[in-house]
Amino acid sequence: MKNLRIIALFVLAIHLIACEDDFLSPAPNSAISADAFYQNDTELEAGVIAMYDGIQGINSTTTTDLHGIQVEFYLTEMRSDNTKTKSSEGETAQFESYAVEATNGIVADYYASMYNVIFRANTVLANIENASAAKAGQFEGEAKFVRAYAYFNLVRLFGDIPLATELIQPSDQETAFTRVASADVYAVIVSDLETAVANLDNTYKNRASLAAAQALLAKVHLTLGNYSTAQTLCESIISSTEFSLATDFNQLFYSEGNDEVIFAIGYDSDNGNDSQNFSAEWLNAVGRTSGVNYVTDDAKAALTALGGTMRASYSMRVDALQPIHSQVVKYLPNGDENLGIDAVSSDPTLAGNDWIVLRYADVLLMHVESLLAGADGPISNTAALASFQEVRDRAGLTTLVSSITKQDLADERRVELAFENHRLFDLIRLGLAESTLGAFASSNGFNFSANDLLLPFPQREINLSKGLLSQNPGY
Repeated sequence: MKNLRIIALFVLAIHLIACEDDFLSPAPNSAISADAFYQNDTELEAGVIAMYDGIQGINSTTTTDLHGIQVEFYLTEMRSDNTKTKSSEGETAQFESYAVEATNGIVADYYASMYNVIFRANTVLANIENASAAKAGQFEGEAKFVRAYAYFNLVRLFGDIPLATELIQPSDQETAFTRVASADVYAVIVSDLETAVANLDNTYKNRASLAAAQALLAKVHLTLGNYSTAQTLCESIISSTEFSLATDFNQLFYSEGNDEVIFAIGYDSDNGNDSQNFSAEWLNAVGRTSGVNYVTDDAKAALTALGGTMRASYSMRVDALQPIHSQVVKYLPNGDENLGIDAVSSDPTLAGNDWIVLRYADVLLMHVESLLAGADGPISNTAALASFQEVRDRAGLTTLVSSITKQDLADERRVELAFENHRLFDLIRLGLAESTLGAFASSNGFNFSANDLLLPFPQREINLSKGLLSQNPGY
């Protein structure tokens, strides 16, 4: 694997290119083209690893670098009622106050990062005929899973978006900048994930797997309102018995590759190429823009009232330097002796905490959602109650639940998955976003409207498109 990663770094030299035109068809700065490089299984697998490197992002303080999911919390948690900045200043504060501007560099970073991931996936797929019969299905499944993952994030954040399912030429401005109806984007996402389900097994946790494809596809179908299909997918994972809830909620985030993890983006501590600094940014006096993704009073109240002692204690803590604030505990890079958390690196800005994208508790709660089937409730379906109770039992909330409403589910997902970048999407999918975020914004002196559920397209992309790319309403 070490040699494969070295090859993957060489592949990155092909992929990390002059991106002044667009991210769907960049022009290589290497003398070796992708067509010439991807000639066998080893080289194609290096291209597959490069896709995950794209999601992982670059650990740097350079604003022009693509930081991948390391900046995702700004666009998700900090646009919900879960987190905020410490000082309410600068570009980062635009997210908490629902005042995001089209010139916001973090939005541009994430947009470019996901399209760069899509380009890498399309590159693998364009050369899949060079794979052996034994490996072709796996590589195709992984590439289509990654492409679907990136498009799913983009379509939920921006709405109608440019769509490319193959490599395009730099001159093809129409494909690169023309927005495609969300329904068409979702059709590609579903098709890609169905291919992944058909081709993958559960060998990996830091790469695409059968269960990861099933779980992501279930979430897509819940988003589309296809509840029975989502139910079947969730029950396939549950009945496989390959996954279970971690006994120790705290160590779930530090014992990497445990039985609850379905898909995580891997990081290595004290490694400039493969570490992350987002968890350092969540601390006080550590990192580049420390004091972001701080816990809101609203989230503190929810965790205290509904989370149970275990989840409250291991999800947030009082900032020792400024006790009026609370920090996210999940993914602490420098440890906490009082909480029994060891440091994961000698330098918090070179942290190795894996980022969990999908875990079994999420699947259990998606199973409940599929059985709610869009109803406000209450429901007392036996299977839904069993999945709901399993999550609560692990949290120490063992009193039996007899019925579940949509609000119950939203609350449970909030306290179980707090600060894992789910809250905004959950509220939107459950139809609670406008009322919940409207009330939250009003109580904090912010202005919120339905337009704020989508981000603005980066102004840079608007300018490059020469009129092809239209902006979202309200920006």
